[in-house]
Amino acid sequence: MKSEVEQNLKPDNEQHVKPEISKDVSLKPEQAVKPKLEPGTEPRIPFNTELKQTPKPVAKLEQDDDKDGLAALDALESEAKEFNKDAEIDRILKAFKLDAYAVLDLQPGVPESDIKLTYRKKSLLIHPDKTSNPLAPEAFDRLKKAQTELTDEKARARLDECIADARMLLMRELKLTVDSEEIRNMDSAMREAWRKKTVEVLIDSEHRRRKQLKAQMQEEGREQRRVDEEVEARKRKREHETAWEESREGRIGSWRNFQGKVGGEKEGGKKKKGKLKVLG
Repeated sequence: MKSEVEQNLKPDNEQHVKPEISKDVSLKPEQAVKPKLEPGTEPRIPFNTELKQTPKPVAKLEQDDDKDGLAALDALESEAKEFNKDAEIDRILKAFKLDAYAVLDLQPGVPESDIKLTYRKKSLLIHPDKTSNPLAPEAFDRLKKAQTELTDEKARARLDECIADARMLLMRELKLTVDSEEIRNMDSAMREAWRKKTVEVLIDSEHRRRKQLKAQMQEEGREQRRVDEEVEARKRKREHETAWEESREGRIGSWRNFQGKVGGEKEGGKKKKGKLKVLG
């Protein structure tokens, strides 16, 4: 029985024609002529045939590489953010807490809009809910206190006055004037000296403030004691008056009884005198 391949290759004139094996490598696997195998046999692979594994699609490899790269980049960005948060927390805690400008890392004389903008950025950066640093609450409280002080006109005026006093003391120590080049164009060394002098002035100002507060509290304490004594004296007076009024009826009754006894004694004395005989 002729195979289906031979029937397809047989010409119309019934002549036997040897089939030619196509060398066109562009044929798809399903179009290639497959040899007929006898039952129980396995196809032979020519010795010069190379076994190739199906390669992974290039697009998928690139996609996996992109995912790995993005994950690594996200990890680096997260680590950098945590480093910045820790560095800012450390800077705030090391800043002199009486100097609100130093806590917010601002120069004296900046407008209020810059103060609010800087506070907003730094508060979002070190907020305790956005970092695991255990010192974040303390740093956040100091930042909030500094912002409150600089937005209060009286508190900021006192701070600016202390900073100006420090500048004048520094110029006096260095024998400089406001027109001196060192003052007009301060370098980093001069600014550092000004900052240290500001710390000294602020400490001295805080000591004076605490002494005044203590004296004020003592004076208020003395005044409070005086007021308490006056209140206690008025209270005792009211209690005495109330007790006097409540005992009025008793006093009147006692007086009437006393008067009755005295009157009886007088009448008895007159009768006895009438019975006496007069000598002579």
